[in-house]
Amino acid sequence: MLPLCKHTLHAHHCFAYFTALKNCLPSSCLKRWASSSVPRITTHYTICPRDQDKRWEGMNMERFAEEADVVIVGGGPAGLSAAIRLKQLAAECDKELRVCLVEKGAQIGAHTLSGACLEPRALEELFPDWKERGAPLNTPVTEDKFGILTKKHRIPVPILPGLPMNNHGNYIVRLGHFVSWLGEQAEALGVEIYPGYAASEVLFHEDGSVKGIATNDVGIHKDGSPKSTFERGLELHAKVTIFGEGCHGHLAKQLYNKFNLRQNCEPQTYAIGLKELWVIDEKKWKPGCVEHTVGWPLDRHTYGGSFLYHLNEGEPLVALGLVVGLDYQNPFINPFRELQRWKHHPSVVPTLEGGNRIAYGARALNEGGFQSLPKLTFPGGILVGCSPGFMNVPKIKGTHTAMKSGMLAAENIFKKLTDESIQSKTQGLDVPEYEESLKKSWIWKELYSVRNIRPSCHGPLGLYGGMVYTGIFYWMLRGKEPWTLKHKGLDSNQLKPAKDCVPIEYPKPDGKLSFDLLSSVALSGTNHDHDQPAHLTLKDDSLPVNKNLAIYDGPEQRFCPAGVYEFVPLESGEGSRLQINAQNCVHCKTCDIKDPSQNINWVVPEGGGGPAYNGM
Repeated sequence: MLPLCKHTLHAHHCFAYFTALKNCLPSSCLKRWASSSVPRITTHYTICPRDQDKRWEGMNMERFAEEADVVIVGGGPAGLSAAIRLKQLAAECDKELRVCLVEKGAQIGAHTLSGACLEPRALEELFPDWKERGAPLNTPVTEDKFGILTKKHRIPVPILPGLPMNNHGNYIVRLGHFVSWLGEQAEALGVEIYPGYAASEVLFHEDGSVKGIATNDVGIHKDGSPKSTFERGLELHAKVTIFGEGCHGHLAKQLYNKFNLRQNCEPQTYAIGLKELWVIDEKKWKPGCVEHTVGWPLDRHTYGGSFLYHLNEGEPLVALGLVVGLDYQNPFINPFRELQRWKHHPSVVPTLEGGNRIAYGARALNEGGFQSLPKLTFPGGILVGCSPGFMNVPKIKGTHTAMKSGMLAAENIFKKLTDESIQSKTQGLDVPEYEESLKKSWIWKELYSVRNIRPSCHGPLGLYGGMVYTGIFYWMLRGKEPWTLKHKGLDSNQLKPAKDCVPIEYPKPDGKLSFDLLSSVALSGTNHDHDQPAHLTLKDDSLPVNKNLAIYDGPEQRFCPAGVYEFVPLESGEGSRLQINAQNCVHCKTCDIKDPSQNINWVVPEGGGGPAYNGM
C-alpha cells in the first residue's frame, strides 16, 4: 500500500502515482482521476466506493443493530425538546418508550453556535418551572438598540412595539450552555444520549420507508484504506426517526431527494453567521443591552447585519458578530474579513478597546422562511428545527421555533406509537399529523406574518427597501398582506464572474480589534484526526481549478470562515491546485451551500471531530 504524501499530490506526480495504485483503488475513482490532469483530492468512500476497492477485500462490514422506539439525529434545541417531550408524555401515560439521540459533537452543545437572544415561549411550554430547574437564562434584555451604519457614523432607528426586532421579554443566552442544560434534563428523564456519534447514513426498509440511521465508521486512513483499528458504525432502528441536524443537514439533503420533499416550496436560502466572545472593560459593560445594525461594511445589495449583546455571566462578557446573506454577488466578499473590518467602526471601538477576545466560531443559517419550508413528513421520518428551516429571519431567532417543532413532532409521534391499531406495524410509521399540528400552531402564524420581509430586500433599494417594506406593510398589515414575495433562487447561482466585479481591499488585522483567520480558528477548539479521508468531498476534483478559480477567482478560499480551502501553486510553477485543510472545518456548511459549481458535498467526519465551542 502506498500512502498519500502529507499534502495533495502535485500534478507532475499524478501519472506515476496512478500507475502504482491502479490495482487497488476503486475503478470509478480511477476513471474520475484518469480523465483529468489534476491532482487527486477526494478519497472518501461516498465518492470512491469501497466495494470496488481491493484494499477493502476481506474486511468485516457487518454492523451491530439496536432497536428503539424513536431515534433522534442531532442534539440541538429541536432534537432535545422532542426527546424531552416524548419522555414527559410516556411518564404521564405510564408507558415504556426507548428514545435514543445521537450527536456528532464530542459533548452536547459543543457544536452549538448562535447569537443568541432567546424568546422563552417554547421553553415555558416545555418546562413551566424552568427557573427552579436552573435553566441558564441569566440575562433578561433591558435595552434594545437598532441603527444604520455608514463608514463613519451610526444613525439610530427607533424599534416600535410589535416590530420583529423588539426583544422585550427575551433573554441573552450562551446557547451552547442552554443546550447542555437541555441535555441534562433529557438524560434525567431517561433519554439515551450518544455524543461523539455522527449519523452518516439513512437506512431504509424494503418498502422504502425509513428504518433508522447508521453511525459513522471509524479507523480509515486519509487515502481511504482501512486502518488496523477499523470499526464499523452502529445501526439504530426505530419506528420513527426524527432528523434535527440543524441548518443544511447531511442526511436531510438525501431525504429531500429520496422523497421529493422540496417539490412544492421555493429553494432554501442561507446566510453565514460569524461570532466572537469578548471580555471587556467592566466600565463599558451594560448587561442586558442588545444592539443590532445594518449597513457598513456591507453595501445595500448584500443582505446582512451585526449584533452586539452584553451578557450577565459573572464577568463583563459581550457576544458580537456579523451575519452575511449567502445570496451575495461579488465573489471577492470575505465574510470573516467583513467582521474584522466592522469591529473598527467608530461606534464599536469604544466597547472593545482594552478587551480580550476569548472565542470564535461560524455557522450557516436558514433564511428562506415560510416560502422555503419543505414537506416535513415521510414514511418512517420527520424533519424538525433548523434542518427544514423554522428560523424567523427578521427576528434573527430560531431557537424557540425549533424547540416548538420538536415538541409538536413528539406529541404526534407519541399518539401514533400508542395507537393500538398500528402497534404491530413493523415498517416505518408515517406521521402526517405533525404537519397539520404545525399549521395550527403559533409557529405557522409567526413565520407567515414575516414571510415577505427577507425577499423584499431583492429590489433596487436592496436592504433599505426591505426596511421600508417592513416599516410600511408589516407595520400596517401585520403580515396579512394578500401577496407572497419570492426569493431570488439558489444562493450558489448568485455569484457574478470575477471579471465583472471589483476586488475588495481589506485592511490588515491589527491584533487588538481585528485578527487573522488561523488564530481565530484556534479559538474555536476545532480538531479532527488528520489521518482520515477529508469530509469535504468533491464530485469532480477538476472543477475547483477549471471553473471556480478560472471564472470566480476561487470564492471558496474567501467564503469559508475557517481556512479549509486554499489554492496553492503547483511545484512546476505553472497553474494552481486546491488544497483542502479538513482539520480546520467548523462544520458551518457554507461551502456546500455557496459553491457555484455545487461540487462540494459536506459529509460527516469521524464522530467527535469539529469545533469545541464553550457556550457559543
